[in-house]
Amino acid sequence: MAAWLNKYAAAALVAALALLALVAFRRQRLAASAQRSADLGRAQAGLLAQVESRTQEFAELARHLQTAREDERSRLARALHDELGSLLTAAKLDVARIKARVSATTPEALERLAHLNETLNSVIALTRRITEDLRPSSLGNLGLVPALEILARDFAAGANVRIELDLQPVTLSPQNELTVFRLVQEALNNVAKYAHAKTVRITLAPADGNAAVSVADDGVGFDTDATRGASFGLLGMRYRVEGEGGHLVVASRPGAGTRLSATLPLQDAA
Repeated sequence: MAAWLNKYAAAALVAALALLALVAFRRQRLAASAQRSADLGRAQAGLLAQVESRTQEFAELARHLQTAREDERSRLARALHDELGSLLTAAKLDVARIKARVSATTPEALERLAHLNETLNSVIALTRRITEDLRPSSLGNLGLVPALEILARDFAAGANVRIELDLQPVTLSPQNELTVFRLVQEALNNVAKYAHAKTVRITLAPADGNAAVSVADDGVGFDTDATRGASFGLLGMRYRVEGEGGHLVVASRPGAGTRLSATLPLQDAA
């Protein structure tokens, strides 16, 4: 009987030791798993922080590049207006003086002078269009809504496209006003190049603390997942809008037209 009890006690002791070993092993596994989870969490947090930092740096770089681009455009616009404009005006005055001194008995010379004067007028008009495209004077002199109206009117006349406007005044910073203007300008350029549209609708309105702008056409549309030449312009505009704290959405499909929608933060009243 005593021998049996000793064997039972030994077996119980072995079982207890095995159970303790199992519990210790389990705790060790749980601790190791918790440590791995903690390490993974820290690694993920570090990666997210790095991605956020790089995203912020990229947004700042995009904003800097856009600012530099607009500054260069302004410089070129001033050079065209001040220097080339002055030269063309002086040339027109010289033509007028020469024409006044040329005898009516030399019709060929008068005809050549008239042709030269028309050419100078065309060059002056082209210079004005290029200058306005580089730096829209209407935006600074008249405001965003009139500038968009002028842009739409000129586009409709040149592209033979009907424009529908629904433009409400919004309070934006000068930089964001320029961003909205460039967005509409880029959208209209894409309509002229690719859309084959008959009607374009442009809207601008305040919405939940933002300015909401959209350009929609009834053209051929495109696959937004496919690569096309216009995508580079839209990609640049997306970075520009997001760099100013906004959001841009491009919605299109073949045969169903295209709609560009963007929101940009309104300027604080203070």
